[in-house]
Amino acid sequence: MLQKCEGIVIRRTDYGENNKIVTLYTREWGKVGVMARGANKPNSRLSAVTQLFYYGYYLVQPSTGLGGLQQGETISSFRHIREDLIATAYASYIVELLDKATDDKKPNPFLFELLFQTLNYINEGYDTEILTMIFEMKLLPVFGIHPVLDRCSHCGANEGEFAFSVKEGGFLCHRCFHQDQYHIKMNATILRLLRLFYYFDLKRLGNISIKDETKKILRQLVDSYYEEYSGVQLKSKRFLKQLDTFKGMI
Repeated sequence: MLQKCEGIVIRRTDYGENNKIVTLYTREWGKVGVMARGANKPNSRLSAVTQLFYYGYYLVQPSTGLGGLQQGETISSFRHIREDLIATAYASYIVELLDKATDDKKPNPFLFELLFQTLNYINEGYDTEILTMIFEMKLLPVFGIHPVLDRCSHCGANEGEFAFSVKEGGFLCHRCFHQDQYHIKMNATILRLLRLFYYFDLKRLGNISIKDETKKILRQLVDSYYEEYSGVQLKSKRFLKQLDTFKGMI
């Protein structure tokens, strides 16, 4: 019996001459792989709906292994993302990170909404760097990582001057700076933004304007935390760093 799901394409791989193995992140089932037979043929009805980032309703023939993709109905193609190099690069990193963080067939409606809202905001032209950092912060618990952002991670104090400590796993108050000689100083704005990225509902996102220097420090903090605790090395992340280097030269 065919089953219907709401999903977003997060990965696709050619299989044979004409077929694709497509990974969908769905509202109903979480991450699932499906075989899209003939999807690489130019006149295939599955060609468009199996493009990366495509968001739609899909009819799937269930199986113990890969299901068979029978039909797709477009909700949004996220056209701007696919036509803009920078947007494509950031969106590619987001879906690859989600792919690495999740297991197959583990439903998580929160993650589906997070993915949809993030891609939708990127498609509408919001700041890709900020959206990516919000996504990364909200994905930390999925990796089993829980930064301490509401108190000192060493003594528990919630008042005073704070820095960020990768070693201690979160904020460090001025009384405990000696616990990590490599702590990273933060001003009140950065402290507030880290908390905001981690805790707030992305649906409520307004126009966030952040100075480039502040974004650079936030990026350093988030990258350091991921490098220390996630164990994830992604090709799309390396490409983003190359883009940042290129942007700094122009």
